[in-house]
Amino acid sequence: MAESVYKVIELVGTSTESWEKAANAAVKRAAKSLRDLRVAEVSQLDVVLKDGKIESYRAKIKVSFKFEGS
Repeated sequence: MAESVYKVIELVGTSTESWEKAANAAVKRAAKSLRDLRVAEVSQLDVVLKDGKIESYRAKIKVSFKFEGS
C-alpha cells in the first residue's frame, strides 16, 4: 500500500433539531470544498441556551481528508 498523508481540520456544525443533524451539516459543508473526505470524529457536543431552553445543538467534529499539497 502506498504511503499517504491526511490533514485534519476542526469544524462546528449547528442544528435546531439534533446533534446528529449538526454533525451532518458540518460534513455536508466540508464536502463542498474538500476532496476525498475520509473520517469525521465527533470531539464535543454542546447546546446553546436561550431563556432556559435549548435554542440549538452544536457538534464539534474533526474531519480528515487526503493531503495533496507540498
